[in-house]
Amino acid sequence: MAEPIEANYVPEGDDWTITVSGRGKKLTAKAPGIIAARDRTDQLVEQLAPDDEYRTVVHLLNGDAVQFTTAYLTARMTKSEPTPAASPDDASAPDGEASDAEPAKADRKPARKTPSPRAREADSAEPTASPS
Repeated sequence: MAEPIEANYVPEGDDWTITVSGRGKKLTAKAPGIIAARDRTDQLVEQLAPDDEYRTVVHLLNGDAVQFTTAYLTARMTKSEPTPAASPDDASAPDGEASDAEPAKADRKPARKTPSPRAREADSAEPTASPS
């Protein structure tokens, strides 16, 4: 069994320092945010063990795998609030009145349902009459 590669993440303000060690080597990098740090770790692991088909990587936040998993999944699942973009139509509308720039959802056609492949199989299984 191959030796696991250890990736340790340390937050430093808004940035993260990553130290990846294994196979007798140690690589360090910085990234803005935990998601970017996790992506950068994949690159460092590739540099550490480029010929390994399967790599076991243990991700640690301050030495704790559960703490890393919690922080990483929280960052992945948290959606940032989109900032409403001001369109030229919004600027011309008087205060308190809605702009007609965006069509109502009711005006849109509903999405078509993807046909089931089983329905096509049943149609092709029916015998066809041959001309006599």
